[in-house]
Amino acid sequence: MIHLPHHDPQAPRDLVGIGIGPFNLSLAALAHPLAELDTAFYEQRPGFDWHPGLLIDGATLQVPFLADLVTLADPASPWSFLNYLKSLDRLFPFYFAERFHIQRAEYDAYCRWVAGHLPGLHFGHRVDSVRWDPEYELFEIDFTRLGPDGEDEALGRTRARAVVLGVGTEPHVPQPLGPLVDTPGVPVIHAADYLRHREQFLTAGHITVVGAGQSGAEIFLDLLRHRPVGCERIHWLARTEAFAPMEYSKLGLEHFTPDYTRYFHALAEPVRDHLVSTQWQLHKGIDAGTSAAIHDELYRRTLHGGWPDAVLTPGVRVRTAQRLPTGTIELHLEHPQQNARSRLTTDAVVLATGYRERPLDRILAGLAPHLCRDNNERPHIDDQFRMLLAPAVTGRLYVQNAELHTHGVGTPDLGLAAWRSATILNSLTGKEPYPLPRRTAFTTFGLRHPASRPSVPAARGLTPLAEGR
Repeated sequence: MIHLPHHDPQAPRDLVGIGIGPFNLSLAALAHPLAELDTAFYEQRPGFDWHPGLLIDGATLQVPFLADLVTLADPASPWSFLNYLKSLDRLFPFYFAERFHIQRAEYDAYCRWVAGHLPGLHFGHRVDSVRWDPEYELFEIDFTRLGPDGEDEALGRTRARAVVLGVGTEPHVPQPLGPLVDTPGVPVIHAADYLRHREQFLTAGHITVVGAGQSGAEIFLDLLRHRPVGCERIHWLARTEAFAPMEYSKLGLEHFTPDYTRYFHALAEPVRDHLVSTQWQLHKGIDAGTSAAIHDELYRRTLHGGWPDAVLTPGVRVRTAQRLPTGTIELHLEHPQQNARSRLTTDAVVLATGYRERPLDRILAGLAPHLCRDNNERPHIDDQFRMLLAPAVTGRLYVQNAELHTHGVGTPDLGLAAWRSATILNSLTGKEPYPLPRRTAFTTFGLRHPASRPSVPAARGLTPLAEGR
């Protein structure tokens, strides 16, 4: 293995981003016009790749196209979705299409366009460690350049005054099904791999979908549409008590504003943890259009009498699972409300069981002694998305999409990407290259407001009481 030259310690980067998903791509796009910043972003994948297994034909984003990488911070940016359309001579077709919500595949193509033209992005580079160098007062980032087949090819190092972690999430597989997913040749997959295995699953004798979020609904609908009438043989299971709709009222959506994010961040840790567990329907339900399409498709299959061979069962959890000698999969189910248990035999399983924040322990092992943690050993993250470090570390360490416990349900939402990136760049530069709105919601969250947000009005007629009264 050869070694790449070390980055000159006298010329450190101002900012190094680790991971190039939509959020760090947004940061790179907004950092691009800031000439005073020297930036570099590293990603171990060979190119931009956004949930390829879920780019189902017709599936749309759950946020408007204005929630692109830059527009909500800089509508004039050359990296906007509208400018992407202009570059392809597609503005007029988009105008007449009258689409506020674009298809996921189109959002992915837009991000690929940005990633293909934006300088300073290094794909095929795996970051191995981040350390603090007290001599130079800089972060030291070691990485490995990967070959075409993912093999280690060369080692490199760079130094930076600030680091932004944007390593994203990873598929969550429930413990009972983990061994089956990890066994080659067993038709049990996570939804993240759905399109890669779709043709095989369409021809399976019986299919089970586990998970009642948007991904589960889209996969169930796709399978249903491509199975013969009367011979669908699909079972859809959910832990939730219903195939619940996503909260999509206009006032409900104000939970995805900077105003709510600031309110949530100022709450006590136990209150935040409780809220996160109760607000799942804000971002884990099924959108009304998909729910209606499923019902329409099921109803269409009753037009000539009979019912489709499709079973939808909420309120069920998978206790254990095993592969039988016949090659089929046996799921052991439990229905807590009925205090009942049953077994389901199926030929293939798709796990639409969501994603979890990717652990940061490996990449931050060299900084572990310097990290400030909360009562649950999670990193403290301030309102500028900066991890709190020991005073000896004078560099800045920011995070993207790893702050659900401190910033709430808007953390993974694409609609807050540009605002968060702009907040980080304003913090990093100590200036305000991106002036941000002081108020973003009609809702006034809480009775007390951070002193830094004086433009948010207190409710009229309410007199603050002394603590404890």
